[in-house]
Amino acid sequence: MTGDNTRRANQLHPVQFSRLPKRGVMLGLSLAQFVTLAIGLIAFTTAVYMGGGILFGLTSPIWLTSVVLAFLPVGGRKLIEWVPIAVRWVWRSVGGQLRFRADLVTPRPAGTLALPGDAAALREWIDPETGAAMIQDPHAQTLTAVVGITHPAFVLLDSGEQERRVAGWGRVLATVCRSGRIARVQISERTVPSSGSGLAEWWARHGVNDNSWPAVTYQELIERAGPAGERHATTISLALDVRAAARQIRAAGGGMKGAADVLRQEMTTFTAALRAADLMPTGWLTPGEVAVALRSAYDPAAAPALERHGDIGHSLATAGPVAVAESWDRLHTDSAHHAVLWIAEWPRSQVFPGFLSPLLLTSGIQRTFTLICTPVRADVAARDIRRKKVGLLSDAAQRAKIGQIEDAARTAEYNDVVQQESDLTAGHGVLRYTGLVAVSAPKIDELDAAIAAIEQAAVQAACETRRLVGQQAQAFAAAALPLCRPI
Repeated sequence: MTGDNTRRANQLHPVQFSRLPKRGVMLGLSLAQFVTLAIGLIAFTTAVYMGGGILFGLTSPIWLTSVVLAFLPVGGRKLIEWVPIAVRWVWRSVGGQLRFRADLVTPRPAGTLALPGDAAALREWIDPETGAAMIQDPHAQTLTAVVGITHPAFVLLDSGEQERRVAGWGRVLATVCRSGRIARVQISERTVPSSGSGLAEWWARHGVNDNSWPAVTYQELIERAGPAGERHATTISLALDVRAAARQIRAAGGGMKGAADVLRQEMTTFTAALRAADLMPTGWLTPGEVAVALRSAYDPAAAPALERHGDIGHSLATAGPVAVAESWDRLHTDSAHHAVLWIAEWPRSQVFPGFLSPLLLTSGIQRTFTLICTPVRADVAARDIRRKKVGLLSDAAQRAKIGQIEDAARTAEYNDVVQQESDLTAGHGVLRYTGLVAVSAPKIDELDAAIAAIEQAAVQAACETRRLVGQQAQAFAAAALPLCRPI
């Protein structure tokens, strides 16, 4: 390899994300906008052809309302797009689904998790060979396992090492895409209150406790600083698509045992891919470790005690919250208020792989950053790309007929589709990404301050965040729990 080739290999290459598609069914209008305008247009033309006058005035509320609903933006969305969210919120309010109280008297069915909402149907399965907890979602037809990950500080590595690790992570995702049996992969990076046990263990292993003044002072500092600190924990959840793996499950004996065998094969392959990418798995989480993760999400104040006392809170049957109260834009659980932000726009310009550092390195804020990767089968991705190309070209032809000119946003969206087609043709997998940030704080004013800090950090990372409303409970289950929940 020549010197120039070596320098190019060690050079960190920027990446660029595709934009969210803005194309609608016609002329940039979404299906909801198109139907709403069609109703208004029918009322308007009927009044005109029936003679106008009084009939024109009587139908004016219909077509005026249609125009307002289709084009008036509120909170970043058109008014008509708020209708499903508002209707669902009212339905849940009337049905009393916004509040949850744990039933302390009636025992839950064996094997179920004590979680609120639609997560109440989740069931646990203990793999007899690995001891890992496998979470079954009977509605989504998935079986999920969670692995803990340790890794060096990415931002402290040199550019060549960063490039090598990014390429390794790309091979991990390619492994997931090639399987065809994985429904979702969830990467969770969360800050949790530290119990101080890590500092104490380090002092016990490496310290010299000779009762001298430095040793006594250092031990006192560890005892004071430990509980006030925080640590970062990273997990990756792997969800098996039971429908897609039906044939392999039947071959393995069928039922939960067959599904567990197939998921175990995927876990082995995934673990090998992680090690090849220099990510060190700490082991697949046992039922007790999953229970601590769930309880810490709903009750952050109990997290240090659960970590210090290893035998407490290790039952999945009691890992859920005692009480949950959902409001329009936040969630209140046992000891904290929560709010979930959605990363609505990834960087539009080219960025380097460490672009999320401002968001992930925020200190003093309890938050969970979650990235949900959904693999798309190659044939499905090819059809979707072909449909997008045809739609974009048809829209461009229609706009040309009525004299509209192309803008840069539509041109960039078309270029993104062409780039996706090129990547797919070159053999790369296609994944859909969903980014969520769950922020927690003991009081509402502290939660608002933490959200403001996270939003500012997201701006520094060139990302746009939007606070989800009307669906905070479901969004929290997807963002804060490592269970590969859909949203």
